[in-house]
Amino acid sequence: MKLSHIEHIGIAVKSLEISIPLYEELLGLKCYAVEEVAEQKVKTAFFKIGDTKIELLESTDPEGPIGKFLEKKGEGVHHIAFATEDGLQKTLDELSGKGIQLIDKTPRKGAEGMNIAFLHPKSTGGILTELCEDPSKA
Repeated sequence: MKLSHIEHIGIAVKSLEISIPLYEELLGLKCYAVEEVAEQKVKTAFFKIGDTKIELLESTDPEGPIGKFLEKKGEGVHHIAFATEDGLQKTLDELSGKGIQLIDKTPRKGAEGMNIAFLHPKSTGGILTELCEDPSKA
């Protein structure tokens, strides 16, 4: 498995409308993209800091993963995402072979055209971990 960098840190928020200006002020950066990912029942907003991004996540459905997270834990860090350079499926197969519990056994589409997959927090020290692959660089 070859990871190149922290791709992004996902932060669950109740409202992008409120949170985008707050984070722009806090970080001194401008939000460069807002996107809805209907399959994941979420709207995202991105800020870039070097090679890493901050991804704000607003639920579009209370029954979606971010909606459930917000209900249970409130706003805050939801996940950390790493960019993989080996091919996402190969990385998932390797981790599965090592006994890591996968949420996604095969990659799926995420925001910004990325292929993504999540690892279960039970196998990663309680941290929801996302692996990302930019298909244009694969």
